[in-house]
Amino acid sequence: MNKDLTVGKTSTVLWKFCLPLFGSIIFQQLYNIADSFVAGKFVSEDALAAVGNSYEITLIFIAFAFGLNIGCSVITAQLFGAKNYKEMKTAVYTTLIAGGVLCAVLMAIGGIFCTDLLKLINTPDNVLADSKLYLDIYILGLPFVFYYNIATGIFSALGDSKTPFIFLACSSLSNIGMDILFVTAFKMGVSGVAWATFICQGISCILAVVVVFIRFSKIKTRERADVFSWKLLRKISVVAIPSILQQSFISVGNIVIQGIINSFGSAVMAGYSASIKLNNLVITSLTTLGNGISNFTAQNLGAKKPERVREGFKAGIKLVWALCIPLTLIYVFAGKYLLCIFLENPSGTAMNVGIEILRILAPFYLVVSAKLVADGVLRGEEMMNKFMIATFTDLILRVVLAKALSVIFGTTGIWLAWPIGWTVATVLSVVFYRTGKWKKAKITNA
Repeated sequence: MNKDLTVGKTSTVLWKFCLPLFGSIIFQQLYNIADSFVAGKFVSEDALAAVGNSYEITLIFIAFAFGLNIGCSVITAQLFGAKNYKEMKTAVYTTLIAGGVLCAVLMAIGGIFCTDLLKLINTPDNVLADSKLYLDIYILGLPFVFYYNIATGIFSALGDSKTPFIFLACSSLSNIGMDILFVTAFKMGVSGVAWATFICQGISCILAVVVVFIRFSKIKTRERADVFSWKLLRKISVVAIPSILQQSFISVGNIVIQGIINSFGSAVMAGYSASIKLNNLVITSLTTLGNGISNFTAQNLGAKKPERVREGFKAGIKLVWALCIPLTLIYVFAGKYLLCIFLENPSGTAMNVGIEILRILAPFYLVVSAKLVADGVLRGEEMMNKFMIATFTDLILRVVLAKALSVIFGTTGIWLAWPIGWTVATVLSVVFYRTGKWKKAKITNA
């Protein structure tokens, strides 16, 4: 059901909208967690390392899909808030076409340079073959990744966060069962993990796109909407390209960091792979909540209600902190038990590395969550230049410090780079938010 985010008590509207988004990302992360769980428990530690190693490269492809999601979502939300339904439909059709072209290009690049990318990050010989196998199958499923992300962006722009949640819940739970079936019953190893994800993502993508078109058929316009618009593509690109660059460079940075980690051997790789799944569960959840705030901001600016943006920011901070506090406590004091989901040996090097990572990173979730809420407002206002400054500051600091500190402190130095980058970037994002368009619009409307 479409939901107007420009009316009602701000905190109530935002929480009702964002909580299903949080549920959705939990199930989205179950895809990767299930892959790592099955690989680590039912295949081998090397298989776990291979899946985790491949994951860093898949994030590059996800970055492009995420950028389209944000670009389409923000512009669609603005047009929906302004009740300009004809252009809203055109914006969606334009994104679908542009997304198909971009996806085809990335599939070709991925198919050609997959092995080179794996070698570039110092993938050990004992996990290279499985890493390549996993990536090859993943690349085949890129159209599903792209169009599912675009569809969820459209649902969010229309104020509907429940429909994507339902799709993901069903798909993710099915993925867990298929992972175990393909690996244990059919003895397919890493390829079984990849094919299970391919099938489940494909089904959820097709269903999501079908529902989008059904939903759009019920929104009536006086004139038939154009199927493509260069003008709207430019507007979408203004938001999408910085978001793509942000996620791409973060992924590239993570790949550089992965290369540093790989030089310490497969046991450290496995520990990092297990703990980073748990870390990414939190960060991706916070990012998704930030995306919800982007849609809230965009709808309200489109409806010329900038005063609700500040209220939304405050409500968003309370929401993400309510999420971060229990997760921080769990990761710091019970991280070992969560890592046992992925690792067989609770006393080995991999386990010790995983525990150390969680204990260093988790206390700073309260910090980075404030950045992601502020980033959500900046994206909703299309203030992408300031958004990029904060993001690249974080990335550059993390990559440079990971390399420098690893020489001094070994693997511990790599993990210390995260909270430093997060803290500096958070200060920048919050300062940029406080001088945003919403404040100027409020003064203008006074």
